[in-house]
Amino acid sequence: MRKLAVTELQRIDIDTFKQSKKTPLTVVLDNVRSLHNVGSIFRTADAFRIERIYLCGITATPPNAEIHKTALGAENSVEWTFFDDALTAVQLLKQQEYTVFAVEQAENSISLPQLQLDPTKQYAIVLGNEVKGVQQQVVDACQGCIEIPQFGTKHSLNVSIAAGLVMWDAFKQLANF
Repeated sequence: MRKLAVTELQRIDIDTFKQSKKTPLTVVLDNVRSLHNVGSIFRTADAFRIERIYLCGITATPPNAEIHKTALGAENSVEWTFFDDALTAVQLLKQQEYTVFAVEQAENSISLPQLQLDPTKQYAIVLGNEVKGVQQQVVDACQGCIEIPQFGTKHSLNVSIAAGLVMWDAFKQLANF
């Protein structure tokens, strides 16, 4: 088996990406402190043609060399908006008829393998700070929580890994291009 060269991958350019149909998913980052995590989430959002990212609170914004280091230019293809706080972003999304889920370990959460999304609707996921998670007031504003099952000794995943798992699952259910 031969690895493909980058030129064989037939990737679209940024202008084509911006004009292309997107997965109806918005990613909200609630006080994510690591620039590398932010960049990684941009890169994954690009891979699955996610609509946009909302960067909230202390979450850094492009242009930023450290974000670029892991985003590899995805910060230029994926639409993004900065909000002073995640609660404002969630309230706006709900007004626009998005179903908003926090990715968090919470009472009555939906296990990711049980999550069923309707491809005719729009969704948003909120991911939180690397230490404190999604703020409780933001969790309270969401319509539900998605929990990623874990079977080891640790109680959490890196935020960029959690984002990637949930984006992939949403992509499989929602993308129709």
